[in-house]
Amino acid sequence: MSQIDPGTSSWLRTRNDREALRLFFEHGALTRTRLGELSGMSKPTATQMIARLERAELLHPVGEVAGSRGPSAVSWGVRDDQVTGVAVNMLDDGIHAVLVDALGGEHPIVEVPVLGEERSPERDVGRAIQAACAASGADPRKVETVAVGLQAAVSGDADSLSLTDSLPGWPPSGSRALIESSLGVSATLENDVNLATMAERSFGVARAAGSFAFLWIGVGLGVGIDLGGVIHRGAHGGAGEIGYLTVAAGPGEPGSVTTALLGSPFISALAGTARYPSGISHLSDDEDALREVARRVAITLEPVLAVLDPQLVVLGGPTALAGGVRLAGLVAEGARSDGRPMPEVRLSGTGASSVLAGARSLVVEQIRSRLEDRIPTQ
Repeated sequence: MSQIDPGTSSWLRTRNDREALRLFFEHGALTRTRLGELSGMSKPTATQMIARLERAELLHPVGEVAGSRGPSAVSWGVRDDQVTGVAVNMLDDGIHAVLVDALGGEHPIVEVPVLGEERSPERDVGRAIQAACAASGADPRKVETVAVGLQAAVSGDADSLSLTDSLPGWPPSGSRALIESSLGVSATLENDVNLATMAERSFGVARAAGSFAFLWIGVGLGVGIDLGGVIHRGAHGGAGEIGYLTVAAGPGEPGSVTTALLGSPFISALAGTARYPSGISHLSDDEDALREVARRVAITLEPVLAVLDPQLVVLGGPTALAGGVRLAGLVAEGARSDGRPMPEVRLSGTGASSVLAGARSLVVEQIRSRLEDRIPTQ
């Protein structure tokens, strides 16, 4: 938005229009009467705000209130076709992507294969954008922003990636710049477990927690750290990369990294399957296996509890979801030691698509900010 003098009629008009648009974001379709009630403005002022937002192609009529007539009966809603985005989750064997609009509407999640494809940041994300738009019948030219979940330590300030072996063709530095310059979109790169942690704070079981740690148990391990609603990333984006920490599986046993202690090879062997995660769906039915997994989770959590002392621990990722609520209960039992106060341990409430859910929430906010910036200042 261009600079305008506070206190002038232009400033007041722009401020009112931005507030009106935010009310449409928050409440959905509104009549001019309802907009006036929510904003505290008169009907004539509400009518003017709607007219200005419609001229800016930010609102359009979406229906009429049953049993009413005249202008007051028309309901207006945000146009979700002006700016869109794409949420992306980069996996070991493929890419998951979904279109995102200003209303946070539901769109199909697509799987984009990468086997045999030439890989690079701009190629991977470009394919994700095209696939997500095709699945939703959307115009890829309207995509202005993307959020990408990566199995890596991500430093946004330095535009660098580290601690990763799952991104062939992605350079250690400059990936975001390559995406933005090649595709003409704004890109946010974020650690995948951090995105899952954001989703848990917004939609899951951690909404009321003062602080919590999100332990992702999947092919590898990671911890998302939420302190008062703020993700702690560390100086170089490596906070929570617990999969590289060496621990002992038990007294007198040699140390190994926690990924070897609890990663997918061990879980697959325990479940007697070569297919992960599809082959471990019966894990919750095997009490002995659950107890062994819980024991190892408790060991993995010890440094997290000692350093962070969170109010809540959330277990997420394919292994945790397969283990279910029973696994969370066993972990809570096993982690009690030395008289240390134990946090509550709960199963993730955001399901199997938590990384995409976190990325979607970021993109929705970015789209809305861009739409607000389209409000005329004169």
